[in-house]
Amino acid sequence: MTVPRRPDVMTPRHVDVLVVGAGPAGLAAAARLAAAGAGHVEVLEREARPGGVPRTCAHGGFGTWTHPLTGPGYARLLTEAAERAGATVRTGVTALDWAPTGPVLTTVGPGGPETVTARAVVLATGARERPRPARLVPGTRPAGVYTTGELQQAVHLFGQHIGTRAVVVGATDVSYAAADTVRAGGAEVVALVTEHPRAQTARARAARLRHGVPLLTDTTVTELLGHGRLSGVRVRHRDGRTAILPCDTVVFTGDFVPDHELARRGGLALDPGTRGPAVAGSLHTSRPGVFAAGNVLHAVEPAGTAAREGARAAGAVLDFLAGAPWPAPGVPVTVEPPLRWIAPNRVAPAAPPVPHVLRTGVPLHRPVLYVRQDGRLLHHERLRTALPDRTLTLTARWHGRVDPGGGEVRVSTG
Repeated sequence: MTVPRRPDVMTPRHVDVLVVGAGPAGLAAAARLAAAGAGHVEVLEREARPGGVPRTCAHGGFGTWTHPLTGPGYARLLTEAAERAGATVRTGVTALDWAPTGPVLTTVGPGGPETVTARAVVLATGARERPRPARLVPGTRPAGVYTTGELQQAVHLFGQHIGTRAVVVGATDVSYAAADTVRAGGAEVVALVTEHPRAQTARARAARLRHGVPLLTDTTVTELLGHGRLSGVRVRHRDGRTAILPCDTVVFTGDFVPDHELARRGGLALDPGTRGPAVAGSLHTSRPGVFAAGNVLHAVEPAGTAAREGARAAGAVLDFLAGAPWPAPGVPVTVEPPLRWIAPNRVAPAAPPVPHVLRTGVPLHRPVLYVRQDGRLLHHERLRTALPDRTLTLTARWHGRVDPGGGEVRVSTG
């Protein structure tokens, strides 16, 4: 006779490496770890299918120049690589919390609650867009309000008809991809609205010209209108003029934040700029045995960047499993306004000198980045024009000049 499992009893299990999140970073990490013989490698994914955000992105631009793929194709490629290497991918499973000590997680899935112990944990929980409440947009609570992720799932995964007239908030590559998804869902794009003076990337500006989408610059959405169903949005231009755009759908794009709840509950040190786990180039976190990779570290970079970080984290995990000691936290790296964040945000002697990615909050024309520690200039380099929501790269040639016992390293534009 089968005895039903009590829902309050945690079934303990042990794996060698537990990867939380089956997006590009998590799957790439799992594939390398399993192929290298790291033992039982298990990936947990709370969604019904692995692949992360790419599986909801019907557009191209994934993979490599020689093997371009759509998002779903890229997600399948990564999933198949992990499973072919020997990793176990479990979907519909959510990691809830940590035990007080060690890499031990409590989870819940179709089989009920579990306690999973591991020799090492890789956090690859990704990022999410801020929903309308977090953006403090007032008004009623009508239907027809989406983030990009919600829109892509509704259209590409569930085949839903989303409405007839949509306003897209933002003017980045993500915004124009959202506009394409709106059309695929059977709606007309009324306008894209951005608080910035222009579209934020050359690709976005080209998409605007190709599709003829009206772009309202220096404009913000100040209120949602309608009861039951959205009937319009109120916008304000920089000069103070206001207007109402009739629509039954609005999509808030961009403004990504790391999905860091599990990291925070585990007591991991978080970087104040990225709001993700603080790491050096080796991707060790402040909690021994726990690594992090992908957009949980920096919201948000392309899928290829996340996958490469997942593979790099796997290399650090292999060293750790082979007996390498857990490194010291390293020297913090911070940025000064108008720069917003930088990652990696630690410099440690044993960590590989990988380039840093960073973002600015305002447009900058050919800025010079200055790297200083305790008033001492370590490095400077000129970049091309920098725009918000566009990745900037800072080389790591200055890492060898950092004093491990000195103060934080600061990166500024002056």
